[in-house]
Amino acid sequence: MEQGLEGVKLALKILNEYYSGGKAHVAADGAGSSIIGLLEVVESDFSKNLAEMISTEEAAVAEYDETSKANEVDKTNKEQDLKYKTQEASNRDKESAEGQAERQGVQKELDAVQAVLKSLHSQCDETTTPYEELKRRREAELAGLKQALEILEGEAVLLQRAHRLRAVRRHAA
Repeated sequence: MEQGLEGVKLALKILNEYYSGGKAHVAADGAGSSIIGLLEVVESDFSKNLAEMISTEEAAVAEYDETSKANEVDKTNKEQDLKYKTQEASNRDKESAEGQAERQGVQKELDAVQAVLKSLHSQCDETTTPYEELKRRREAELAGLKQALEILEGEAVLLQRAHRLRAVRRHAA
């Protein structure tokens, strides 16, 4: 656009010099002035379009710079967020590991306490024996006592016979 504008300006300069130069060109003065007028309109349009292009490019550059700065700030913020969140995740992992270790210790204590409690229950809790079991034990005890009584009576009879026999022998002698 700038080169086109420079070309049109140069053409206008040359044409103006040519048609202002002498009597030989007076006859073509009407055609020359229409060409010069047309070139002046073209120059005006080129200047206007160039100004619009420059304005549009400057606005685009300003927008690009603004977007670049915003992106850089956003990038910096996100990098800081990443840094803090990474540090926070590391801290959470550390806390989790500590919590798991603490949980294991507490679980060991709980297991020990439950073992002691179970031992105390087995030692201290009163258990009731069912009636059928008590009846069976008593019958077994009575049967044992009866058998012992029979044995003792059998031995007592033998002892009495032996004592009688001794007593009879003493007198006989």
